[in-house]
Amino acid sequence: MNLSLRPEHLKRYKDFALLLFKYGRRDLVARAGLTELLPQEVDDDVEAQLPEARCLAEDVEKLGPTYIKLAQLLSTRPDIVPQAYCDALARLQDDVAPFPFAEVEKILIEDLDVRLSRAFSHIEPKPIAAASIAQVHYAVLRDGRAVALKVQRPGIREQVLDDLEALGEVAVFIDSHTDFGRRFGIVPLFDEFRRSLLRELDFRQEALHLVTIGNNLKDIPEIVIPRPVMAFTTSRLLTMEFIPGTKVTALSPLARLELDGERLADALFRAYLKQMLHDAIFHADPHPGNVFLVDQRIALIDLGMVARVRPALQDRLLQLLLCVAENRPDEAVKILLLLAEEREDSDTAAFRRGVADIIGQHQELAVHRPQVGRAVLMLLKIAAENGIRLPPELAMIGKTLLNLDEIGLTLAPRFDTNAAIRRHAADITRDQMLRDVSVGSIFGTVVELKNFVQNLPGRVNRILDRLANNELEVKVDAIDEVRLMEGMQKVANRIATGLVLAALIIGAALMMRVETSFRIAGYPGLAILLFLAAAICGAGLVLSILVNDIRAKRRRRTFSGLH
Repeated sequence: MNLSLRPEHLKRYKDFALLLFKYGRRDLVARAGLTELLPQEVDDDVEAQLPEARCLAEDVEKLGPTYIKLAQLLSTRPDIVPQAYCDALARLQDDVAPFPFAEVEKILIEDLDVRLSRAFSHIEPKPIAAASIAQVHYAVLRDGRAVALKVQRPGIREQVLDDLEALGEVAVFIDSHTDFGRRFGIVPLFDEFRRSLLRELDFRQEALHLVTIGNNLKDIPEIVIPRPVMAFTTSRLLTMEFIPGTKVTALSPLARLELDGERLADALFRAYLKQMLHDAIFHADPHPGNVFLVDQRIALIDLGMVARVRPALQDRLLQLLLCVAENRPDEAVKILLLLAEEREDSDTAAFRRGVADIIGQHQELAVHRPQVGRAVLMLLKIAAENGIRLPPELAMIGKTLLNLDEIGLTLAPRFDTNAAIRRHAADITRDQMLRDVSVGSIFGTVVELKNFVQNLPGRVNRILDRLANNELEVKVDAIDEVRLMEGMQKVANRIATGLVLAALIIGAALMMRVETSFRIAGYPGLAILLFLAAAICGAGLVLSILVNDIRAKRRRRTFSGLH
């Protein structure tokens, strides 16, 4: 593994090596060549003395925001991380120490280039939320609007870029040197994480997400998206409408009784299905810290992490979700194999059995606690274990659906996600058909039809003329028979020459025992002559093979250069 020797990278390698070493992957540390970075006092029994899962969350928090965001992602991946560790890492979602208000004022003045008293009539010094990337303060603009100021942590951009560079090299090593990395496609997953985190560092992107997703969901009255204030938004500062509310996880039992939980859960699930299967862009981080309840509606307040879905994947995803909801494992396998990238060591039969088992378990659990997101993630796991790599977007979709499962069950413990998918599938399919039959696509089809009709008579006339004159030819791009026969003839000649040489050697060996007066260097002369003939012919055969191979390589190189 080629590791960078920059001092800041060495420190990050050491931190990552300690984490792997402490939590049971000492083999990766040794194979990566990171053992020398470990402190000398670590004894040989560390691997046998694993701490509880909550210690992992504490260690990750000490490593900084990049590792915290990575832990947040892993906390919703039960297909990769054991459930105990998922639960321990989940607390990092919105429980991070804030930074001083003096730094907040400095960033506001630098980015807005105006005195704070001219822009705001009030800014609350104590943050209302502090996360790994930024913290949020309540403020009031001079025109009286209440806003939330999301301020990026000082120096975090440089730190995250350095962390991503170092972790990228570690991801490449794990992907190329471990079976786990190859099966789960660590490099594509890390690339997706890198792109998502870099987008999150630019708050102007989040402001655009607020506008786009807000417009896409405006027809669902139960969903509220805050509007950004673009005049007070920069890459490090996001100013948006302040929405007072209560976190879903902070609801009291009495408050839950007063809620129409079924309606809200259904609206939330409908909103995300619409984003994924129709809009092609969806909020990929709906953890409980980002979901508020306000006036019997659901507010999504943090849209920094979004993901996009290719149109071809949208149709397959809808089919897959319906197969999971309706217990159709055979059709689910067909859809997944259409999306999959199979490797040489893939085991399709085992994959089919695993998919049937997962969907069967999902149906058994549906009566008590249906979780579509967990089913999708476990399908990813069984695919990876059998040498089948699915698109990385599917991991983000499964993670998002898993978050929705948890929120839906908090709002309505008896909410049936399978029924919600079946209920909204017809509307989504109708919307997709209307999207495909847009004005632009109709005009495009009309133009193609016009060109076809205009050119059709001339093309038919040319075909009929050639047919009448017995000039019609059908060219098939197949094997070059002449070159194939030449190659086979060369192989046959070499085999025949080899057999003749073998016969000469065997004959010479037999004649060595025949006594004769004709001798060369004390040996029977005829036998020596046969040996010499065989040696000369053998050398000529080897030389001919080498020359022909060199010429063939030059021809291939010249051909590829021309193309």
